[in-house]
Amino acid sequence: MANENENVASGTSSSEWQAKQVYALAVVCLLIGLAVGYLFRGSRSPEPPANAMQAGAAPDASVPPGMGGQGSMGGQPKVTLDQMKHMADKQAEPLLAKLKDDPKNADLLIQIGKIYFSTHQFKEAADYLGKSLEAKPRNVQIRTLLASCLYYDGDVDGAMQQLVQATTDDPKDANSLFNLGMIRWQGKKDAKGALAAWEQLLRTNPQLEMAKKAQVEKLMAEVRQGNSTN
Repeated sequence: MANENENVASGTSSSEWQAKQVYALAVVCLLIGLAVGYLFRGSRSPEPPANAMQAGAAPDASVPPGMGGQGSMGGQPKVTLDQMKHMADKQAEPLLAKLKDDPKNADLLIQIGKIYFSTHQFKEAADYLGKSLEAKPRNVQIRTLLASCLYYDGDVDGAMQQLVQATTDDPKDANSLFNLGMIRWQGKKDAKGALAAWEQLLRTNPQLEMAKKAQVEKLMAEVRQGNSTN
């Protein structure tokens, strides 16, 4: 990733380069096993409009859904953040019109936030999701998604604050506990804090599926092993 940052191809637009930087963070999250959002899917909030991704799914590191075109690398289309922003604005337009008449409608704010999240417009997504929480502050699922937006936008501390609040509101929520552990581990290099979050996850979710429990235990073993070699 460092080489990519140092060797920007001549002729690449600033928006394309900015997009690569955003994608790089998303790719790192995916490689370490962190689908920041809802690895453990529970109840769902209102569904976003067509073409928007499901709540909490980590954004595709290549291209948002619904975008066509011929790819320049590996068959993938080249899409800039400006193009994704345009797509998000177009999708959100009818919802934004409704929001003018009902600016505190939490469901509308959530749907709009999900559209911007799915198109990698993390700051805009965070703004709308944050406003929805002003109306419904105990919506743990949306607070966890807000933390994802903040993390992808580079605000690690802000993401952690949201997840700490989510786990305070619901100490058993597997999604927020899992992500809190991942961000403590990868974002803050806090192995002890990561283990504490995951221990709480396993302790408070005895019904967790074996495959998911095994995944958490594997991550815990990696953390402990890394700690012992430092």
